[in-house]
Amino acid sequence: MSYINKDFLLKNETAKTLYFSYAKDMPIFDYHCHLSEYQILDNKPFSDIFEIWLAGDHYKWRLMRNYGIDEEYITGAKSNKEKFLTYCKVLGTAFGNPLYHWSQVELSEYFGCELEINEKNAEAIWNQCNEYIRTHSITPSSLIESSNVSHVFTTNEVFDDLSVFDKIEKKNYKFSVKPAFRADKIMNIEAKGYLSFINKLEALTHSIKNITDLENALEMRLQAFLAAGSKASDIALESVYDIPERSDADKILTEVLNGKKPNESDSECFKGYLTYFLMKMYAKYGVCTELHIGAMRNNNSVMLEKLGLDTGFDTISDKNSISKLSRLLDRLNTEKSLPKLILFNLNPKMNAELMTLLGCFQSSEAKGKIQYGPAWWFLDNKIGMEKHLEDLCATGHIGAFVGMLTDSRSLLSYPRHHYFRRILCNYLGTLIENGEMTSDISFVGEVVRDICYNNAISYFKIY
Repeated sequence: MSYINKDFLLKNETAKTLYFSYAKDMPIFDYHCHLSEYQILDNKPFSDIFEIWLAGDHYKWRLMRNYGIDEEYITGAKSNKEKFLTYCKVLGTAFGNPLYHWSQVELSEYFGCELEINEKNAEAIWNQCNEYIRTHSITPSSLIESSNVSHVFTTNEVFDDLSVFDKIEKKNYKFSVKPAFRADKIMNIEAKGYLSFINKLEALTHSIKNITDLENALEMRLQAFLAAGSKASDIALESVYDIPERSDADKILTEVLNGKKPNESDSECFKGYLTYFLMKMYAKYGVCTELHIGAMRNNNSVMLEKLGLDTGFDTISDKNSISKLSRLLDRLNTEKSLPKLILFNLNPKMNAELMTLLGCFQSSEAKGKIQYGPAWWFLDNKIGMEKHLEDLCATGHIGAFVGMLTDSRSLLSYPRHHYFRRILCNYLGTLIENGEMTSDISFVGEVVRDICYNNAISYFKIY
């Protein structure tokens, strides 16, 4: 392989020392992902490389669409092999795209395949990887364990079946899997299936006729999640909204339950109230909030109708909600109800503004109580990570940073942690060699270990 080697992304000797002596062998704590808990429980061997590598991965789908590939070769009826060969062809010229690096590393680390991914090698890669899968019985648990993962937080809606997590624990894997609480389907009151989501919540709690009923039902479910080992929650919004009067949210909910379709103003009002309510509830129970803002979702209505959600048709939003986020955090802080918060921002233009805002609400409750989360989604690449580190160092405190996650549906995403670790070590190594920070390598190395793993263990109180 011509470009992925032992020293990949490590541009000086100090960076290499930091990576190989301190970062490389640290366990992985994946505190936000979209892996299927059922797939982990069933632990069935995979049949071919497509099933592991391409099925359900909208990062790869989006790249193929950008090359003009027909949807039949992406999510359509073409065979697994045809889709795989097509992806290899597309990837061969995707210079600079993170998938150009990630995919190559995934083949090497998980299947021992060192061939460069391109159209010429596609058939040989297909055969070599499938032979490896057949002879090694590759399963979800084997992929996670071989990646040195210690903890996985899946993302689960409030009405999901939690019994699966107890069943996973009884499997005695070398890693733990716990659910993170997510109420987005209850928050998104404008969604076509909203009433069905309410019905699912009612089936697990009680009848929901108004905002009080909904709040009580959500608290009951959070208690069930806590009993299943939850330490984190997740909220995803295009932007942060004003906090309305509780009575306004009650009126909107009641009308929707009675068949009225909400308008955009109704939807934003309801989301604004529920965001406030949920974060206050998370503070009450000591649950960390992971707040994702800046994604404009479902831009292509034709493909949304055809394929559904989370299929590669989202983008970066230009909405600026920093003043509303300020009011939300300030109100929660004033009411002594501000939970530990990891804010994920998808618009890099807002890095400095958001980072400096978060610095206004820190406390001794935790080191880095209010976190500026790692480079996420469209920023989950070399340029995005480097800019994130620069902004974090310039306006925050990198020593408190909880580090990387996968935010992925793919079991092969764990090399992204090492991609980040190499970039982190190269960033710090360059500062050291430029004479801009301490040259005490052992001291800096321990900070690197904290960022890679230890800070997250402490932040989420894993004992």
